[in-house]
Amino acid sequence: MSAMHAIVDRFEIEELRAEVTDAVMMRDFDRVASLFTPDGAMRWPHIDKEFIGCEEIRAGIEWGQGLWEFFVQNVHPGVIRLDGDTAAGRVYIQEFGRMHDGSSHLNYALYHDRYQRTSDGWKFSERVYEVRYLDSTPLTGSAPRHSGHGRV
Repeated sequence: MSAMHAIVDRFEIEELRAEVTDAVMMRDFDRVASLFTPDGAMRWPHIDKEFIGCEEIRAGIEWGQGLWEFFVQNVHPGVIRLDGDTAAGRVYIQEFGRMHDGSSHLNYALYHDRYQRTSDGWKFSERVYEVRYLDSTPLTGSAPRHSGHGRV
């Protein structure tokens, strides 16, 4: 693999990781599902949930996001290891928000990812979420009643 090819692959995988975060934050569940291979998997061992295939992933993300009154996810890039048409990597996550039941949630976590090159570009073949720290101290702030929804 040429150095230039590796740079392009890394860039495209970073773009995939940014796209999935944006899709989740914008509650675009169809877009989230489209970023996975047809047999892709999303695994959340901390709550004993796993979703296999694009339909289950879409439904699982919609279910999970439906629990939140408001939700913010910050993603920090991690390592990418290329291996031809597959790759593995990690991203570092900070999430916080309040659930509809009034409970609060702040965590620091990792996604352990596997990627597959497809005819449509790089896709997730697997994401496994690992929570490293959880704080359920009640949040004292609130979500604004009006927010400027910018379009990209």
